[in-house]
Amino acid sequence: MTATLSQLPWQENEEYRSYVDDLLATPQVQKLADYTQHHYTNRLQHSITVSYDSYLIGKKLHLNCRALARAGLLHDMFYYDWRNTKFDLGTHAYIHPRIAVHNAEKITPLSDMERDIILKHMFGATAALPRYKESWVVTFVDDYAAVKEFSKPTARKQWRELKKRLISTF
Repeated sequence: MTATLSQLPWQENEEYRSYVDDLLATPQVQKLADYTQHHYTNRLQHSITVSYDSYLIGKKLHLNCRALARAGLLHDMFYYDWRNTKFDLGTHAYIHPRIAVHNAEKITPLSDMERDIILKHMFGATAALPRYKESWVVTFVDDYAAVKEFSKPTARKQWRELKKRLISTF
């Protein structure tokens, strides 16, 4: 059973919440819950995971935790199904960070660091080299979260099938 957002550890972290509550209260950010991300989560859940995990890493490394939390939350702020929508100007990996920055700037001013974090979070799939340590953190956390979100249900399904086969042999 999936935990609701109110059951997650980030809800109890006052410092983290002080950085993102204003963004979470906006209809634009809430709308991310309407879009499936990586098959098993919605885009809001994914963005909160990237935001909070990046914030926690930033705390350990003494980085700009506010920028990590806010840009991590806004890094995938686009409103289309990335699996079906095609662009003439480039791939989804290239286009969506630019759309996310544009949408984020409609609801909050962005620092140079926050802009870089959002624009460069697809490094590896794109050639734009991140400028800040914080940009690297969100890039790696986003990749990790995507793999975890995609593979966890697949691993559970494989485990259930293996258990079924093992039980049927006895």
